[in-house]
Amino acid sequence: MTRPRAVVVVTGSELVRGDRRDLNGPFLAAELLRRGVEPARIVIVGDREEELEGALAEGLRADLCVVSGGLGPTHDDRTVELVARAAGVGLRLDEGLHREIGGISRAFAQRMSRPYVDFEQGVRKQATIPEGALSLGLAGTAPGLVLEAGECVVVVLPGPPGELQRLWRFAVESEPVRGILARARPPDVRLLRFFGASESAVAKALADAGGDGDGVEATICARDFEIHVDMYVQPGAEGRADELTSQLVAPLDRYLFSLDERRVEELVLDLCGARGLTLATAESCTGGMVAERLTSVPGSSRVFLGGVVAYADEVKKAELGVPAELLERHGAVSAETAAAMAAGARERLGADVAVAVTGIAGPDGGSDEKPVGLVYLHAESPFGSRTADFVFPGDREGIRRRAAVTALHLVRRLLAQNRDEPA
Repeated sequence: MTRPRAVVVVTGSELVRGDRRDLNGPFLAAELLRRGVEPARIVIVGDREEELEGALAEGLRADLCVVSGGLGPTHDDRTVELVARAAGVGLRLDEGLHREIGGISRAFAQRMSRPYVDFEQGVRKQATIPEGALSLGLAGTAPGLVLEAGECVVVVLPGPPGELQRLWRFAVESEPVRGILARARPPDVRLLRFFGASESAVAKALADAGGDGDGVEATICARDFEIHVDMYVQPGAEGRADELTSQLVAPLDRYLFSLDERRVEELVLDLCGARGLTLATAESCTGGMVAERLTSVPGSSRVFLGGVVAYADEVKKAELGVPAELLERHGAVSAETAAAMAAGARERLGADVAVAVTGIAGPDGGSDEKPVGLVYLHAESPFGSRTADFVFPGDREGIRRRAAVTALHLVRRLLAQNRDEPA
C-alpha cells in the first residue's frame, strides 16, 4: 500500500523575510510522519496572492494539504479565499462562527473602549469560509477548517504555533482526515542519540552495518555536538531494523546516551531525581542557557534549585566566592575558575550537584593562548567531579549552544559514573 502524501503550506511574509523562524512546518511534518503520512514537501510562501495560489495548486495534488497562517481579519490574510478558489468552490458566511467571533470581538472592543463597528468587517471576514468546509473551532478569533477538494483533504489552521497545535488535534479527529489516516500505516520509529562521536564516525558505522533500505530509512543529523540517528521502519522490516541497530551501536556504544526522544536535560534531571540529588548551575559565557534548558522540562523544580549567571569577575567573586587571587593567577577562562564556580554554586545555593561554564564566545576577546571558542566546564557532586575543556567552532551563538549542551552531558556522565568515557 502506498503511503498517503501530504504537502504543508506555511504562509507569512515575515517567514520569507527571515524575521521569524517557521515552527509549524517541522511540527506538522513530524505529526504526519508518525501517523504514516509522507510529508512530501514543506512550502513557505509570503502573503502575495500569486505565490500562495501556486503553493495551494501544488498542495491540492497531494492526498492531504495542511495550510497554516493567513486567517486574520486584515486585507493580506488571503488563505481562506484562495483555498476556496483552488478547490473551485464559493464562500459563505457561517452564522455560528459570526456570532462566536463577534462575541469575542465585542468583549475586546468594550475593554478597549472602542466601538464594535470598528471590528465588524474583520469579524465577517474571519467567519466567511469555503462552501462545504467544516469548522474545527476557534483559536483566538481564527477558525480551523477542513475541506474536501476532490481527491485532496485540505486542513486550514492559524499561524501562531500554540493556536495551530491546539486545533491540529481536532483536525486529526475530523472525518475527512480520519479517512486519509485509515489508509496510512504508521512506521516504527527508532531513535538513537550519540554524544562524543563525530558525524562521519556515525555515518561510517551505519554504512558498515549495511546502510538503510529494505524497509528501513535512516537519517543522520548533527545537533550541537550530538548526533541523532532516526530510523523509520516500515511494517515487516522490524527484523532488519533490529539487526541494523545492533550493528550500528556496537562500535559506538560508549557514545550512546538515549534510545528515545528524551533530551539530555531530561536525562540529567531523571538521574538526579532517582538519587534524590539537587542541582544548580554557574554560568559565564552561556549566560543562563544551561539553566534555561533545565527549566524547560516540566517538573524540573523538584531537582533544579537555581543558577548564577556570573559574567563579570566581580560577580564571580561576590556571588560564587571565586578567590580574587585565583582569577588573577589563572584568569576568568580557566579550569581553576570553572572548578571554583561549581564549588561556589554548590555552597551558595545548597545544591548536591553543580555544573559551571566559563569561556570565550567571541567574536572578540580571544588570543593565541586562549582563542575564541575556548570553554572550560566543571561538574561537581558529593561523589566526585568531572572537568572538560573544548575549543568549539562556530559563531558566538553556536559556541554558546554547544557549551550548554556539553555542560549537561558532563553532568550526565558524572551522575551515570561512566568514568571510562572521554569527557
